[in-house]
Amino acid sequence: MSGITGPELETSEQRHEWVTVAEDSGERLDKFLTEAIEEETSRTQIQQWIKDGFVLVDGRTVKPNQKLSEGQTIVLTMPEPEELDMKPEDIPLEVVYEDSDVIVINKPRGMVVHPAFGHHSGTLVNALLHHCKDLSGINGVMRPGIVHRIDKDTSGLLMVAKNDLAHAGLTEQLKAHTVTRKYIALVHRNVPHDNGTIDAPIGRDPKDRKLYTVTEKNSKHAVTHFVVLERFGDYTLLELKLETGRTHQIRVHMKFIGHPLVGDPAYGPVRNRGLTMDGQALHAAVLGFKHPRTGEMLQFEAPLPEDMNQLLELLKTR
Repeated sequence: MSGITGPELETSEQRHEWVTVAEDSGERLDKFLTEAIEEETSRTQIQQWIKDGFVLVDGRTVKPNQKLSEGQTIVLTMPEPEELDMKPEDIPLEVVYEDSDVIVINKPRGMVVHPAFGHHSGTLVNALLHHCKDLSGINGVMRPGIVHRIDKDTSGLLMVAKNDLAHAGLTEQLKAHTVTRKYIALVHRNVPHDNGTIDAPIGRDPKDRKLYTVTEKNSKHAVTHFVVLERFGDYTLLELKLETGRTHQIRVHMKFIGHPLVGDPAYGPVRNRGLTMDGQALHAAVLGFKHPRTGEMLQFEAPLPEDMNQLLELLKTR
């Protein structure tokens, strides 16, 4: 991975370390960290961490606009979780599984998983705080219990940790790529191969920093496997299995191979002639993992939501 040297050294869940290479020379520190951090974090939040002394460059505190040079060591020590002051909200949840350690939720399309700074209501986290009082604090005030995410306009299964032991165990499985995550997607055009693998690195899109693209620069390894379930002329129904879990991975990879998701507002075709829906036609259908306390293998399935079923019925009657 050019620009951010690998391996990234990570000594704990809260401490992250990078060593800069030649391509990073002249890069602002806050911009570097925005691209380097695995979790999507706002540049404003990163700038605040730098100002508060949570970031060191060669052992020294610096300013957010500090220009980097080759061979410097950058250490980010994540701040301790703040006292949780987010408001629980009585929002209905479809709970697929729950015990004292883990909750599995079937998230509806349109629901944001966790709040962003300045946006604290109507999210899955708000609903979870009403549903249960015990969520892990590893990810801090804004993301209690959240181990992984799915996009706002993606529906389907999501696992949530109710304590720090569960959170650490589930996170380790994600890092080891042992969590089963299968998605169902309806994409544009006929996918000619019955199955295949997309192995293409993903990084931020230099033309739009809110989006991602396949790129060699400042990118992360990303692998998606697919199997064709059914073809409908100019549309194809796919099952996709994530080997890695990059932000917007399926959406970016499908656009990259010329088969963007139906209804995708960010990565779909510029001119959409034909089927559409409110949000991308992507559903997290299967989620499997080892229980972090008992070691038991658990696997869950969630049926397609009604909006995707309606699209498929329409295609079948054409």
